[in-house]
Amino acid sequence: MSMRWTLVFGLTLLLAACGKQESADQGPPARAPAAATAPKIDPATPPPTADQQKAPAPAQAESSKITITNEDGTETVEDTAADNAKHNAMLAAVASTVAAATGTAAAATLTPPAIWQEGVNYTRLVPAQPTSAPAGQVEVLEFFWYSCPHCYEIDKLVEPWRKSKPAYISFSRVPVLWEPVHRSQARLFYTLESLGKLNDLHSAVFKEIHENNDPLVAADPYNTEETERIQAAFVKKFGISEDAFRKAYHSFSVDTAMQRADELVHRYRVDGVPTFVINGKYIADVLTAGTPERLMTLVGDLADQEHKH
Repeated sequence: MSMRWTLVFGLTLLLAACGKQESADQGPPARAPAAATAPKIDPATPPPTADQQKAPAPAQAESSKITITNEDGTETVEDTAADNAKHNAMLAAVASTVAAATGTAAAATLTPPAIWQEGVNYTRLVPAQPTSAPAGQVEVLEFFWYSCPHCYEIDKLVEPWRKSKPAYISFSRVPVLWEPVHRSQARLFYTLESLGKLNDLHSAVFKEIHENNDPLVAADPYNTEETERIQAAFVKKFGISEDAFRKAYHSFSVDTAMQRADELVHRYRVDGVPTFVINGKYIADVLTAGTPERLMTLVGDLADQEHKH
């Protein structure tokens, strides 16, 4: 990969920040304000420090308190609006800087709430959206982008969770299709799914992009023919013939899957990844949950709650 493309692609990642501001005319379901009596679910694990991704903006989220551990061991309690993502992100960044300077992980850890709170840790969607899960199943969707570093990191938790999740959870990944670079990688995702190779190569795609610094798209993301050639060469290393890849790449089933993915992105107004939607009713991400580990626990807890109801 050329130095020019490396710089351009790196700049694209920095500017995109794994998010996109969508237009206001895209009619998503409204998000309910925090309920007076919110469901209470005990988190299974304490939160270690991790990068946090931007949260969706819940309407009229309640205020909450955070406790910050200072360098001298004292604690400071501050009020903060739960929907103020910028303020929370700034606090996390400051805490992380203190931890790096002192070498103490505890200095970067904000005291978590004792329970999951609607409007704080997750948002209820109103009205709830129909799902594609069979009767008796709880649908969990993960919206992601292959080039998003946050998606790459959380996938290390998602993969083992996917393999060990309860049988009642119907889990699907949904790639976003905001711009040409997103659409090109989404087409690769659905082509691998069409070929029955997605579970085998999903992690390999992440590794190629983030560890081998190969974005798997052309330097000009609008050059779809070059992108197709690059991706065909990549999957050939795993025993997929170029003819089979190209046939699936342009198939009706892949086109249909991409159209449905785009509809879901617009329906849930996904403007940042990774984002999880549970049973068409709840939406959460790393910032609302607290850490990637807590997010996966929250997803499981909400799915369990839906299954019991």
